[in-house]
Order: sequence, then structure tokens, then C-alpha cells
Amino acid sequence: MKLLETYILRRIFQMFLVALLPVLTIIWTIQVLGRINLVTDTGQSMGSFMLLATYILPTIIPVVLPFALVIGITQTLTAMNNDSELPVIDAAGSGRSIIYRPVMLLAVGLSLVSFGITNFIEPESRLGARQMVAAAYADLLSSVIEEKTFRSIEDGLYVQISERHSGRILKGLFVVDYRDPSFDLIYYAREGSVDPGGTSLTMRDGEVHRKAQDGRISIVKFASYAFDLSAMTKSEGGLPLYSADRSLGFLLNPDPTDPVYSKSPGAFRNELHRRLADWLFPIAFSLISLLVAGNTRSHRQTRLHPMVYALMIAFGLRWLGFSVTNLTERNAAYVPLVYAVPLISSAIAIFMMATNRQLQMPRFIGRGMAGLTGAVRRRFASTPGPGGTA
Repeated sequence: MKLLETYILRRIFQMFLVALLPVLTIIWTIQVLGRINLVTDTGQSMGSFMLLATYILPTIIPVVLPFALVIGITQTLTAMNNDSELPVIDAAGSGRSIIYRPVMLLAVGLSLVSFGITNFIEPESRLGARQMVAAAYADLLSSVIEEKTFRSIEDGLYVQISERHSGRILKGLFVVDYRDPSFDLIYYAREGSVDPGGTSLTMRDGEVHRKAQDGRISIVKFASYAFDLSAMTKSEGGLPLYSADRSLGFLLNPDPTDPVYSKSPGAFRNELHRRLADWLFPIAFSLISLLVAGNTRSHRQTRLHPMVYALMIAFGLRWLGFSVTNLTERNAAYVPLVYAVPLISSAIAIFMMATNRQLQMPRFIGRGMAGLTGAVRRRFASTPGPGGTA
């Protein structure tokens, strides 16, 4: 690689990291804080909480990475144009490949990283997070819930324990289940125990009250009754393996007898083509960024910052990609469109760069953005300073 290409690659990669890390940190923090109840509700340690936060990170990186790449490319090339570096490169007779090659090398490398995270790391992280949360909630009854205190396990499910003994033995169990809108269930048992796997609660010497919507009440006494604890962790990621938790090999050749697959094969089709198409977006976005910011421009030509222009196109394409991918769950006929979005946009960008065409923003949008920018500048220019007048 030539010295100038190395220089461009280094600058773009540095700007890519500057854009990626803050945005990734903000989104990661929001996702982590949304699961802070794992610590407060189940008594888990901060070490367990940080492990869960680590599991979340691979699910965010493939989404943020393409947009950070757009920012890195457009901001670097715009700065080089403003510093007259791009005009000097053109005046020296260098081909456009000296700019295109390092950009596309970085784009292909990051696309491969995105493919590896999406198909190999992310499924394992999702499964690890689901197993961790399931284990935490399974220990909720046997070790965390305070004695003689009602505790909400999830919406419509409440538990009270009179005494807790060693060996996961519980005395004086009282369980209220309002989750089914068609009837209410109230369980009382003198004794109970949680199995070592944390998947079921066995209640002994008790009774269950069932109240229907019409007000009728039935009471059934039992010597032993098993209550499924996996229902408490279903909404938080129970043990069943869903499409997002499966390996790429399973998605390519699913087992028809798998109970989860047999219920919703469309979800597995959706997940497969999402994984096989998402890694193409860094390449598509890089080509669009080159088309927008890769040419020498005068300051008079630039009404809107190329980064804003490229990000608008990137957000539009990403939204279109998400929409088409979601449609594949209902109908397999939409599958070709999942790949058409990044591939056709890439082909258009390559054609326009090969024929030296410029991507022009519609005039009404350009005028509107220019007018808005001018109004903001005039507003701040007319604002008096702390010690003077405007």
C-alpha cells in the first residue's frame, strides 16, 4: 500500500473509532440500565450484572458500526478537501483509486468483522444472557424473596413465603397468578421445594382456588402440585432456543421436528437472511460516502455537510432493509429484496463514480436545509454575549 493510501486509511480509521466508541457507549448504557432490575429484583452481584452487560455488547456493534464508518469516511474526506489535500492529489495526476482503495479495504474488513459478530458471537451472547437471567429468576424463590413479604415476580404473578429452610425447602407458600385474563388462580401450600435445576416448584398439602370471569369459584385440594417456574422467565429470556439464539448452521439447515421452529418457521427464515445481508451494509455505506464526499468540491458548492447528506441516505437504506427483512417472516417472496437493498444501492454508487456523476440533492430539500441553517446562524449571531450587545 502506498504512503498516501496508508495516510488516508489511518485518518479514516481514527475518525471511525472517534464516532463508534461514544455512540456505542451511549446505546450500550441505555440497554444496560434497562436491565438493572436483574440486580434489584433477584439480588445478583455487580459482577453478574457486568457479565450480562458484556453479553449485550455484541448485539449492538453490528448496528452502530456502518453508521460510524459513514461518519469516519465523510468527515475525513471533507476535512482533506477543506485543507486542499484532495485538490493537490488531483493536481498531481493521481487516480481516484488512491482514495477508493483504502476506504474499500477498511469497509471490507469491517464487513467481515460484522459478519463474524452477527453469526458467531452474537448468538452465543444472546444465549448466555438468556441462561443467566433464567438462572437468576429460578433462584428468586429459593434464596432471594424475603420471608412473610409479598413479591411481584412479573406482571400478574405474586409470591409469599412464610419460612425458608435449607435444601430449597419452603414453608407456607402463597402464590397468586393473574396472568391469564380468563381466570384467576390462588395457590396455598403448607410446604414446597424448588428443584435443583430451578425449573419447577413442587407444592405439597395445599389447595388451589380458581375464579372464572363469570364469578364462579372452584377449589381443588392437592397432595402434590408442580408449578412451572420457566413461565416466570419467559419474557426475560427463558431456556427455549429461539431463532436469534441459533447457530448459522442450524438456520441454514433447521430441524423440522424442533418445537420452536415448527411453531414459527418464518422467524427462522427472517433471522437467517438478516444475518446473511447485514454485513453488506458497511460496503454499501462506504460506496455512498465516497460518492458524496470523495470528489474535490469548492466551498460554494457545499450547501449541506456531506456527512449529513450521507447519513440521511444511510438511515433511509437501513430503515428500508429492516422493513424488507421483517416482511420475510410472513412471506418468503420478499427474500430477494433483503439482498437487493444493499446490492442495488452499491451498484448505483459504483456506476455513478465510474461515470463521474455527482449525487445531487433535490433542490427543494437543499434550499430548505440551507434556509434552516442560515436562520440558526442568524439567531445565534443576534444573541448578545454575557457582557455586550449583539
